[in-house]
Amino acid sequence: MVKVLGVDACPAGWVAITLHDGRFAQAGLVVGLRSLLSGAADRGIAVVAVDIPLGLLERGWRRADIEASGLLGGRRGSVFRVPPRAVWQEEQYEAANRRCRELTGNGLSRQSWGLAPKLREANGLLADASGDRLFEAHPEVSFRALAGGTPLAHRKKSWAGQMTRRSLLAAAGIVLPDELGEAGHVPPDDVLDAAATAWTAHRIALGRARSLPEPPEHDARGRPIAIWY
Repeated sequence: MVKVLGVDACPAGWVAITLHDGRFAQAGLVVGLRSLLSGAADRGIAVVAVDIPLGLLERGWRRADIEASGLLGGRRGSVFRVPPRAVWQEEQYEAANRRCRELTGNGLSRQSWGLAPKLREANGLLADASGDRLFEAHPEVSFRALAGGTPLAHRKKSWAGQMTRRSLLAAAGIVLPDELGEAGHVPPDDVLDAAATAWTAHRIALGRARSLPEPPEHDARGRPIAIWY
């Protein structure tokens, strides 16, 4: 049996969808991402795909984000360009914004800076023993693939958008139940995003996934930087 996790950041922490052989098995909610990874090997989890940037450059913009944005048409706004490592090492937005301009020629939005705590948390796990199970996915890129290569027309917070996404997942064999326990209190778009990343995790585990870029870039330590789908 192939077991994988798809994870998305949410206001309460991280929402996770577990798949067994590509089918829904469990939904959960955790405060810290480390707790999901620490027991992954013991639970037989082959891949953990997470909707958070993994892997940072020393200068310039990641090709993964540029290519993902180019694929998504009207949904391109869901992709933000990830600035270099030094930007995320700053403690305050103003300093991070200045450093971003120095290293990229452009500033850093406050919305992007809001991801700093979770981005640091996730990237800090890459050096752990279980970090090789961790892959970056972007839900809108995954949903585009689920839709046969067509970006979705409706935004994910709309009724039409959520019904479309749930239907695409169901057609792929991921039927989300109405009752999700604690995870059911998470905003619906975060649950759907976690399920889409789980779909990608299953493809990674089977060796069927593709990456943006293809082949991936690498960081200064030789680790791949890519969005998988």
